[in-house]
Amino acid sequence: MAGRPQLPIGAYGNIKTRDVTIPGKPTVFEALARVRDADGQTRRVKARGRSKTAAETALKRVLAARTHTEGDLTGESRVRVAAELWLEQRREQADAGDIAPRTLEKYESVWRLHVSPGLGGLRLREATVARCEAWQRELRKRVSPEETRKARAVLSGVLGYAVRMGAIATNPVRDLSPIPGGRRRQPRAMTSQERATWLAWLDTHVADDPRRPRKAPAPRTAEQTADLVASRALGDITRVMLATGARVGETMALSWDDVDLEAGTVHLRHHLVRVKGEGLVRAPGTKRGDGRLLRLPSWALDVLMRRRLASQGATPVFPDELGGWRDPNLVMRWIRWSRDAAGFDWLTSHVFRQTVITILDEAGLSTRTVADQVGHAQISQTQSYMARRVASDAAAAALEHLL
Repeated sequence: MAGRPQLPIGAYGNIKTRDVTIPGKPTVFEALARVRDADGQTRRVKARGRSKTAAETALKRVLAARTHTEGDLTGESRVRVAAELWLEQRREQADAGDIAPRTLEKYESVWRLHVSPGLGGLRLREATVARCEAWQRELRKRVSPEETRKARAVLSGVLGYAVRMGAIATNPVRDLSPIPGGRRRQPRAMTSQERATWLAWLDTHVADDPRRPRKAPAPRTAEQTADLVASRALGDITRVMLATGARVGETMALSWDDVDLEAGTVHLRHHLVRVKGEGLVRAPGTKRGDGRLLRLPSWALDVLMRRRLASQGATPVFPDELGGWRDPNLVMRWIRWSRDAAGFDWLTSHVFRQTVITILDEAGLSTRTVADQVGHAQISQTQSYMARRVASDAAAAALEHLL
């Protein structure tokens, strides 16, 4: 009796799915298939998802990465094939913590919405400068300059991957026209009077969602009542951000294990992010790897000391009503609603970072020191945050005798 015919190199057999749900847990399906790898060995490969379709899709992604090698990608390959391989590399980076989950989501979304409909069906050799230029021009008519630049960056990544795999000789995106419009908004730092006014307003208002009031458990003691109010206090969140230059996601990811009140330091080493299909995730590491250890000013220690005394055993420094992690997106909504009510319509969460950077710059700290404080890998990024609008007397004195 003849045995099963051997699969060709890079091919895979039928995909089968099965329910592997554990009783009492969310539904999980597993997709399996046999694939013959580049070394000639046939192996079973599997992937999981919340539905049969999701499991099959996840498995096909894994199979695409296994069954495509450098020699498989040619000028005759579709752009979408190169894109899937490029995105698979980005997924591996996200799993390793090298890029943020939301960055991966953005890559996938931009590819699906803006790049694939116009260029995904082309052969790689057909993705010429002229065709990419026409795509960019048409896209710009429909979306903003910022979104067009993101789509162009994704296309450049895909075609750059094709160049590295030897499928095409050059990346045509490098020769596209600049995208006009969308000038960067001038950085603005809060003045001392604006900071005082903003914090005074927050201290007299509960920064909660006025349109969707949430039902919190009824407090049983005076301490629990105080903690419930404190957990909603955007004023404390603002003060910690002004003391550290931290991002909203970093601030909301702070646990009491990250705070050393005796040493007067805080260790920013996590960030909170909402990941599609997973919910709110506290990811290890920040944009600077293991995070950064910062010394706090005395007024920030007073804020944290008060919150610690009222924490009632909660792990997060800024817990939600149930003692869990608070969604940074909700905090940013608080900021938007509060700023309108307080007359700060220009205020965003990044203004707090710009304020810290500007104050440290005016204090004479080196740009490298300021960059380390706020977690920028490149000092050029820090410089772009500096709100330098005041004429320098020192510069004028130096130029006094130029003529």
